[in-house]
Amino acid sequence: MSHTRADFDQYMVPNYAPAAFVPVRGAGSRVWDQADRQYVDLTGGIAVNALGHCHPALVAALNEQGSKLWHLSNAFTNEPALDLAQKLVKATFADRVFFCNSGAEANEAALKLARRAAIERFGDKKHKVLSALNSFHGRTFFTVCVGGQPKYSDGFGPKPAGIEYFEYNNLDSLSALIDDETACVIIEPIQGEGGVVPATAAFIAGVRALCDKHHAFLIFDEVQSGAGRTGSLYAYQEYGVSPDILTSAKGIGGGFPLGCMLTTSDIAKHLAVGTHGTTYGGNPLACAIGNALLDVVNTATVLDGVKAKRELFVAAIAKINAQYSVFDEVRGMGLLIGAELKPAFAGKAKDLLNLAVKEGLMILMAGPNVIRFAPSLVIADEDIREGMQRFERAVAAFVTA
Repeated sequence: MSHTRADFDQYMVPNYAPAAFVPVRGAGSRVWDQADRQYVDLTGGIAVNALGHCHPALVAALNEQGSKLWHLSNAFTNEPALDLAQKLVKATFADRVFFCNSGAEANEAALKLARRAAIERFGDKKHKVLSALNSFHGRTFFTVCVGGQPKYSDGFGPKPAGIEYFEYNNLDSLSALIDDETACVIIEPIQGEGGVVPATAAFIAGVRALCDKHHAFLIFDEVQSGAGRTGSLYAYQEYGVSPDILTSAKGIGGGFPLGCMLTTSDIAKHLAVGTHGTTYGGNPLACAIGNALLDVVNTATVLDGVKAKRELFVAAIAKINAQYSVFDEVRGMGLLIGAELKPAFAGKAKDLLNLAVKEGLMILMAGPNVIRFAPSLVIADEDIREGMQRFERAVAAFVTA
């Protein structure tokens, strides 16, 4: 049966507004729709498809594990989960790993752990969660309230207490809020949905120092910035500042639902048996694919390539901007790139996305004023060139619309 975009409106809950075309297959950084029209994919499934579509290593892992063992529940452990946990521990600051299915779940686990550990160590008053304005940490009710964007959290009734917000990249703003009742500070090293805004090195170092001073846990939300996206396995490694707890999802599964929370042994002990869980977390199918993803991504070839490919994007955007003067600033790290529209085009990022689709190009927004690119980490240089040529045609139509 061949479906149309209209079927979405008939059968699906209307909380999404997908594009008019329906993709049916993909290979690398190319996607084809029902009419066999080809698109260059510079979205990476919103920084998820870290190796593009149908990467041979991930397909092989899926097929091999799919014929062995899919699911057991956490009444049992399994070899792929243990393999992946060991690799993550060896590659990061962490000693312990908790597996789940998404970034929201990973952040929910991190926040629960931070609060529980703080309360068990210092008493019930130590429960406050500090988060940056314009941040995004997921769509569960707790995480969406921790994210400092009322447009996502309003309208669902009373919000959890004990959450306060500071200005991103403003250490004075955080310093005015943090105190000895603060359980944790959660930040994205690069704000993704908030406009692809990287933290400054001084801010990250200052946050770490304030958390140490007040015995608060520092949580890095690396759901979007992790799994090689910046050219390091995790963005914290670019800053040289380690968190107490780190969350990872999106790219770590290469397109298969997989999330995880990383922390130290000393903190992890506060999640004793029965205190937290998830039905599918750590299932062997997801972890087998995560293992294959990590084996490819956590190599000098891929991580160095991310930084080199970024320069191709930045140069192409600069060339386009020199002719059409549509962007104020290009931000981000590695292959998480944001191009902010000039005030004359404020609020029109969606219009540019729609014009890109007409040119056979898939791109993203990060708010109404920012165009976001989050392609495969191994996107071919030829696909970058072709994609940016299509983007230039879309920009040309955009400025004359």
